[in-house]
Amino acid sequence: MFSFGDIMAEALGLILTWDRDLSEIVALSLRVTLTAVAVACLIGLPLGAIVGAFRFPGRGVATVLLNALMGLPPVVVGLFVYLMLSNAGPLGVLGLLYTPTAMIIAQTILVTPIVAALTKQVVEDLHGEYAEQFASFGLTARERVSALLWDARYSLLTVALAGFGRAVAEVGAVLIVGGNINHVTRVMTTTIALETSKGNLELALALGVLLLALAVIVNALVMALRASAVRAAYA
Repeated sequence: MFSFGDIMAEALGLILTWDRDLSEIVALSLRVTLTAVAVACLIGLPLGAIVGAFRFPGRGVATVLLNALMGLPPVVVGLFVYLMLSNAGPLGVLGLLYTPTAMIIAQTILVTPIVAALTKQVVEDLHGEYAEQFASFGLTARERVSALLWDARYSLLTVALAGFGRAVAEVGAVLIVGGNINHVTRVMTTTIALETSKGNLELALALGVLLLALAVIVNALVMALRASAVRAAYA
């Protein structure tokens, strides 16, 4: 029976040899996650900015919905997307079920409320400082949103990072809509779950180490970018 040290050594060996299957799984994970986060930011950033910067009928309801949707159960999202994309669903004709696109859709639905809710809070705090200036300049609503998003861009990097963390760790939804098909929809998290159940702990641990390393690298890049921006502002 292998000890933890033996399994860790085997896992590190897999990472160092970097075989084709491992690189394929990591590449697909990054493609699905980064695409989902990018789409979620395109939707969630302006949506959150609008809710945070303006007063309108139903704003309280919108805020409650955004906060509630941050806790969407992944399996429920996966089931919803599955029903929409299945042959019996309204989008079944597109043939997207069990494809990376279906996984991107599921992750986008999960990440967008997080991005929107966090953006709303950032922009709401910032808008309080600039409200009088915006009124004196006579800016349109679109110009206000653009100005707020630009001024808060470094804080919003953290928002995008939160979305990335949520997406890259997702298992339930992508498993339902992707099917965990080898060489087609198998990503790091679903492979870890599969290989652990099969007892192939070396590959599961190797992917777990890579997943943690990826999270650390992305966090470090964001922190470095924010620190660089602060230094430039005070230079």
